[in-house]
Amino acid sequence: MAQLINSENFDALCNTGKVVVVDFWATWCGPCKRMAPIVEQLAEEYEGKAIIGKCDIEEDETLPVRFSVRSIPTIIFVKDGQVVDKQIGLCPKAVLEDKLKALL
Repeated sequence: MAQLINSENFDALCNTGKVVVVDFWATWCGPCKRMAPIVEQLAEEYEGKAIIGKCDIEEDETLPVRFSVRSIPTIIFVKDGQVVDKQIGLCPKAVLEDKLKALL
């Protein structure tokens, strides 16, 4: 299951040494709803290898501002505390999986 990621736990998650993938979304966003099952599948398939989670931009405004999220869905890939890749908009699972595999 995708983890809840917010400004309170983000830095601690990054300090685990694992790749962190954050899906910025909102309940009113249609494309975000279509991305949700893909993110959940990746979270299950890569459990223990990467931290994959979601940040609701309506509940945490700090983290989206920190990463200059201007449209959703936006998915960032963080390694060693640095954003190393980003995907903006709806995309197939294979696109996210390729980006994730390249970082593992």
